[in-house]
Amino acid sequence: MQKGLGKSEGTVDIHHAGTAMRFLTAYFASQEGKHVTLTGSERMQERPIQVLVKALRSLGADIEYLKEEGYPPLNIKGKTLEKSTVSLPANISSQYISALLLIAPSLKNGLKLELVGKITSVPYIKMTLALLEQIGVETTFEGNKITVAPQKAVADTTLVVESDWSSASYFYSIAALCEAGSEIQLASYKKNSLQGDSILAEIYTSFGVETSFSNNSIMLRKTTAPIVDHLEYDLSNAPDIAQTIAVTCLGLGIGCHLAGLHTLPIKETDRLAALQTELGKFGAKVEIDAESLTLHPQNNLKPEVSVDTYNDHRMAMAFGPLALKADFTVNDAEVVSKSYPDFWSDLKTLGFLVQEL
Repeated sequence: MQKGLGKSEGTVDIHHAGTAMRFLTAYFASQEGKHVTLTGSERMQERPIQVLVKALRSLGADIEYLKEEGYPPLNIKGKTLEKSTVSLPANISSQYISALLLIAPSLKNGLKLELVGKITSVPYIKMTLALLEQIGVETTFEGNKITVAPQKAVADTTLVVESDWSSASYFYSIAALCEAGSEIQLASYKKNSLQGDSILAEIYTSFGVETSFSNNSIMLRKTTAPIVDHLEYDLSNAPDIAQTIAVTCLGLGIGCHLAGLHTLPIKETDRLAALQTELGKFGAKVEIDAESLTLHPQNNLKPEVSVDTYNDHRMAMAFGPLALKADFTVNDAEVVSKSYPDFWSDLKTLGFLVQEL
């Protein structure tokens, strides 16, 4: 993302980074005089971008598909976007919406965005708007309509970036799979977080994990055995933690039904299909449909499993905590470099035995 923002022409290759693909598509489209080819990995070229491109074109953007219609790579010629009104389906990935909101203050007339249908990513949208407001941008979000006022300049501001709650999920999983009395402290988290994945603190009480906040850090404590034998949860507002929760349930020998997962098939891999395959290797019975996953309780985990990661950082990290219950191998383990390059060394710090093969 940072390297991409520093370029004005030529090829910008964001590899597996879906967030960078969405945000940079909108950024380059709105930058007068910049002309780039925006591309990524083989998998990135299979991930849809048409909804965002269509919206940007309706604002006046000059974007062409270089291969398959609706997918990267993109030829983007930046220009001043004169129009200010656009609509998007409300049930899409929030990153399409945030991509437009982030360029909105720089547009001549700001942005009036209408979301059509039921909105599924409200916490992420509110987080983006709240961060814009922190730098002085005026926004409103009423019903299905969002407005962002134009802003010619931004005053110098110091912001503290909170740690990533999605990454915290793996330590919640570790705490849940530990014996009662275990504690893990994580730095820089806020009690009233803007991040949707902070719902972890509530969800993991079902697994006997309590969260306490102090001085911008959290303490995770395993206090009791799980208080449920089957977890039901709608993760429409936090789909990135679905893999972690499913693996936690597998390790605890309890079942779960996780809904609201309609965005998972278009992530780094088809995460629903990947979970079904990899959980199944341990002996679990897993059922999936277009937007949900059901895991049946499994008490005896099959040994000597080799977990595939599908170029997906979250597949590797979600299964890592399961080493508390079974020895196994993680293929292409360095895929964690996308979002958390120190993941395996941090597990070693906690006492995990991690060996490179």
